[in-house]
Amino acid sequence: MSSPNRSAPLTFLEEHSERRRAELFDFLRIPSVSAKSEHREDMRAAAEWLAARLRDAGLDAEILPTAGHPVVLGEWREAGPDAPTLLIYGHYDVQPPEPLDLWTSPAFTPEVRDGRVYARGSADDKGQLFMHVKALEAHLRAGGEGGALPINVVVVAEGEEEIGSPNLLPFVTEHRDRLAADAVLISDSAMFDKGMPSLLFSLRGLAYAEVRVRAAKGDLHSGAYGGAVPNPAAALSRMIATLHDDRGRIAIPGFYDDVVEWDDEIRAEIRALPFDEERFRDGVGAPALDGEAGWSVLERLWIRPTCEVNGLLSGWTGEGAKTVLPAEAMAKISFRLVPDQDPGRAIAMLREHLASVAPDGVTVEVTELHGGRPWKADPTGPLFDAASAALEEAFGTAPVRVGEGGSIPIVVEFEEILGCPALLVGFALPGCNMHAPDEWFGLDEYDRGTAALVRLYEELGAAL
Repeated sequence: MSSPNRSAPLTFLEEHSERRRAELFDFLRIPSVSAKSEHREDMRAAAEWLAARLRDAGLDAEILPTAGHPVVLGEWREAGPDAPTLLIYGHYDVQPPEPLDLWTSPAFTPEVRDGRVYARGSADDKGQLFMHVKALEAHLRAGGEGGALPINVVVVAEGEEEIGSPNLLPFVTEHRDRLAADAVLISDSAMFDKGMPSLLFSLRGLAYAEVRVRAAKGDLHSGAYGGAVPNPAAALSRMIATLHDDRGRIAIPGFYDDVVEWDDEIRAEIRALPFDEERFRDGVGAPALDGEAGWSVLERLWIRPTCEVNGLLSGWTGEGAKTVLPAEAMAKISFRLVPDQDPGRAIAMLREHLASVAPDGVTVEVTELHGGRPWKADPTGPLFDAASAALEEAFGTAPVRVGEGGSIPIVVEFEEILGCPALLVGFALPGCNMHAPDEWFGLDEYDRGTAALVRLYEELGAAL
């Protein structure tokens, strides 16, 4: 473990803390919503803004095109050809802010309340990505003892993570030589709790599909035709009801065949974490919790697969009554996957299962929208030791090992294409409303986390 004097970069952070926050707020004001075509110019503006901040930090930066939104690439290679290289990944696109009426303050107008900045993208992932920019700047602009960097750095910031990263894999494949690294570092996840820094050992994968059930060629009068013509809404509801058994297990034949069970040590660590189920339930506002029987809440969230209905649409949903027999019903259905499940196989099994339970008189179409593979790490060795040392120094306590229920599609591909391990260190807090109204990021976590990254780059110089 290295132990250089890091006072110069950390002092730089403290002296420029007001500017660090002001720049983050400027980043959050750009409505870089990748899912909506009307924000295409905003996406470009966010990429240009980020590239400019990377240059200000001391890196070379450029904007590279893809078939969709561009990638921002930053590089600093002055540590020399014999020094290790770190690839830092993040994304500058954000989720749509709707429903807008549920925001306390406007989604793209950052507002500080109770030590938190509220804005879309504050936690996912602009705030966490920008921490790396500021940590790099602290090293490259501070000078003095502990300045510069013992490692070469490549920063890759994409603009399509929130829509499944459709163009990132081709980009990484095309530029694999330029992106070659000894490790990949990602901050796009959460700490277990306030004051408890965390190292991730797993991410769930994702398989997302749209299901359409059709019957008549058009909507019909439910009095004139109801009872004689199949109702797609009712048919789809019955089909969805077959996806789980009465113990919460996914009832699709063969679904669990590729699930790798975790060892007893990891399960014991998960159960030993100070998790309050009632606090969790109260935080989400649900009258009760649910899920697969025989597993704790954290195990259900981190190491077990799920099948969820993400949306339903059919018939008349406006104000008042309209006695219609709908011609079509649609559902958005997603799976969170665990090692070694494959997204394509999950969708194929869904398609086969729905075809087998569909009632007579309707047609069923299942369209795969996007997916990502699950990731599992061995949370031991010099990479994790370096991160543990940096986090403990910044937060005053040793980090805990945790899983993540969400998905980052590119992690597995990074490891396979570049041939190097990934390290996931996130700084958001539980309940920060990622993907929901009133998304927030703790300013204390922003400051402490940036200091931890300053330390981590030094530690990685020795670890790699």
